[in-house]
Parts: sequence; C-alpha cells; structure tokens
Amino acid sequence: MDEKVGFLGGSDRVVLRSNEGAAPSIAGRAFEALKRAIVELRLRPGDSISEAEVARELGISRQPVREAFIKLAEVGLIEIRPKRGTFVRLISRREVENARFIREAIEVAVVRKAARDAPDETLAELGGLIELQVESATAGDLAGFHQLDERFHRTIAEAADCEHAWRITEDLKVQFDRVRFLSLPHATPLSTLVEQHRRIAQAIANRDADAAEQAMRRHLSEVLTSLPKIAAEQPALFVD
Repeated sequence: MDEKVGFLGGSDRVVLRSNEGAAPSIAGRAFEALKRAIVELRLRPGDSISEAEVARELGISRQPVREAFIKLAEVGLIEIRPKRGTFVRLISRREVENARFIREAIEVAVVRKAARDAPDETLAELGGLIELQVESATAGDLAGFHQLDERFHRTIAEAADCEHAWRITEDLKVQFDRVRFLSLPHATPLSTLVEQHRRIAQAIANRDADAAEQAMRRHLSEVLTSLPKIAAEQPALFVD
C-alpha cells in the first residue's frame, strides 16, 4: 500500500517542534500522536508508514520517530518488517476480546473505589464531561467524542486515586479502542454511550458501588456487541 502522510493537524506539529530540545519528550509525543492517528483510523490497518515521512510530517528528526515506532510495535499497533517496511497492524479480534476482559477487571475495581472515595467535585467534573460528549455527538465529532470518553474514564481513575491502574490500561486497550472508534456511530450510537456514562456517573454520585460496577460492565461489554458486525462489514481490517 502507499505510505500515508498528512495524518496530523498543524497544531500537533507546532507542539512537537516547540519541545524538540528534549528527545525523550519528543519521542513520547510522537508516540501519542501516532497512536491517536491509528486509533482514529487516519492511519488504517495495513497502511505502510516510514520513519522519514512521519518525521517530515511531524517536523522532527528521525530518532524520536524510531523510538516511537519501537513502542508502537510493543503495544501491537504496528509491525516492523526488516527490508520490507513498517505497517499498521490489522486488528486482532482475539486481542480485542482479551483487552476488554482485562480492562473490565481493572475498571470495575476502580469504579467501585470511586463510588466510595471520589470527592464531590469529581461528580461535577463527570457531569461536565458528559455534556461535552453530547455536544461532540451532536456535531458529529467522532475524534472529539472519543477523547472525551478517555477523559471520562481517566477522571474516574484519578478520583479513586488509581492513576497507575489507568496507565496500565492505556497501552493495553489500544486494539479495543480501534474497534470502539470503528463502532462510532453506526454499530454503537453515540447516544447509547452517553447514557451509559450517565448511569456510571449517577451510581458514583449515589455512592452505590454495586450499581457502578454493573453500569461499567455494561458499558465495556458494548464492544462485544459491535465487534462481529464491524468485522463482517470490514473484513480487510481484521486478522482473525
């Protein structure tokens, strides 16, 4: 396939250039930018990418891009084939299901703790994020909606003093996230996800750990409903 470039907005390039003095920071930012582009399907499964083109697109040197590629390969988003090139990995249904299982185990424990321990100001923050999600859904801003979804779950983890648990899930769930993004809004209506978030937030507000657990399990199982439909509609994106 042709190599993909032009997958980032200008603001990302400016941020990267302004911090170019710190190589580890630049590599981390390059990793996040590339991960977001893959999850949001600006770089699609099977696409070929190169260090040189990515470095040019980001406006940085090749070394931090090389470091970002190594980490992307480690989390299962790209495949580096010696003498053949680097490609965005196809989506593994088995890996998606495994990631969902592990994410559920972690986030259920987190939301139960949040229902007990979250400070009152967190409830207002979750409500504000839900309203922003409604605005993104109305505008058809799928990327914005997905980022707000991430913030919603991260806020719950922070409120439960479980930031480390969230960091563990971040790299674990990248395959899961690709399917979640593919499901928007056809396989999974955005209104459904918003309502699920409302139920999670309400359970936390009621200090009802059992209800919070039930709502989180239902929310994270949504991908199992949409996965077979998406894989059947777009088989070229999947490997099993």
